[in-house]
Formats: sequence, C-alpha cells, structure tokens
Amino acid sequence: MAATHNFPKPDAEISWLPLLTDEKLRWEGRPAPRCYTFRQWRHALFGLFLTVICAVWLWLGVQQAAEHGWPWLAWVPLPFLGYALWLAFGQLLASRLEWARVAYAVTDRRIIIQHGLFKPCLTVLPLERITWFRLQPLGTELGTLRIHGEAGDPVLMMHCIEYPRRPAELLETAIKIKEQGPRNKVEGTTVQIPA
Repeated sequence: MAATHNFPKPDAEISWLPLLTDEKLRWEGRPAPRCYTFRQWRHALFGLFLTVICAVWLWLGVQQAAEHGWPWLAWVPLPFLGYALWLAFGQLLASRLEWARVAYAVTDRRIIIQHGLFKPCLTVLPLERITWFRLQPLGTELGTLRIHGEAGDPVLMMHCIEYPRRPAELLETAIKIKEQGPRNKVEGTTVQIPA
C-alpha cells in the first residue's frame, strides 16, 4: 500500500525525528518522488528553451571570434549557457538527490521538516504559532501544504504529500484550539492536539 508510511504506528521509532519529552507523533510522511523532482517543471522547460538560445549564441560567438579574431565573443555566452543548463537539468537532478533527505512530521506540539541536499537541516514551527495554511491539490490524494506562522516565522512548505488531508486536519485542529484561547494551552506555550 502506498499510504502506509503516512500513518505511522504510535510506538514506532523514528530515527531522524528528535522528539521532545512527552511529545507524541501524530503524522509522518515523505514527498512523492516524481512529484517532488518535477515540481518546478516550468523552470526546467524555460531552461531548455534558454539552453537552445544560448547554444546558438555560443555558436555565433565562436564564428565571430574566428572571423574577427576577438576571442571574448566566444566566452560571453558561457555563463548564460551554464545557468540555462542548470535550469533545464541541474535543478531536476538536485531535487531528485535531495528527495532522499526530505521528511515531514506533525507532533502534538510542533511541525518538523527535514530537508537539505548535502547536509540534512531541520526546520521546526510550534503549533501555537501557526496562523493559517493552504493546501494546494496536485492530483487525487496528492498535494502541497504551505504553512504560515506568526510574524518572523518561516513559511513552511510540505511539497508533494500523499494523502495530505490527514496533516491538514491536524493543522486545522491546532488552529481551532489556538483560537479558543489560553485556557487550552498546556505548560503555558504548547497547544496539544488530541489523539
């Protein structure tokens, strides 16, 4: 089953996830590989178009350099060609390599996102700081969550989640509990999501 990794067992050990004392995992997931890799396909398409233009420019520059004896004409398009190749192919390869290090979790206290191409990096947002979120559907049972916190908090993106309704329900619950007031806060600053 494709969805079994999104609904972990409550007692399951998670090697990458640093849980706090008495913190409980409510949801854990990873992005869908093809969706995550090709999420910026428009940039790649533009990069392919730009690569063709820069390759023609380079060819013309080499011809002009040979004809007029100005070698700099052949060197000018090279940085543009490098950038175009990065857009067309490099960012897709980087996304695919990063996918192995991307993971998402929602606990009863916070949202944790692990990402990073060469070195894993954790981004954490306490649930009591969430102000709103948006679920962008990418297909049936596939979507991206954009989570906004209070002023100064980073905007968190959970790209290409399979079955995104479960984490969205948990975030809605956290926002509702936060809006009900301080009587629902535990330990002064923590919003507890019921099981």
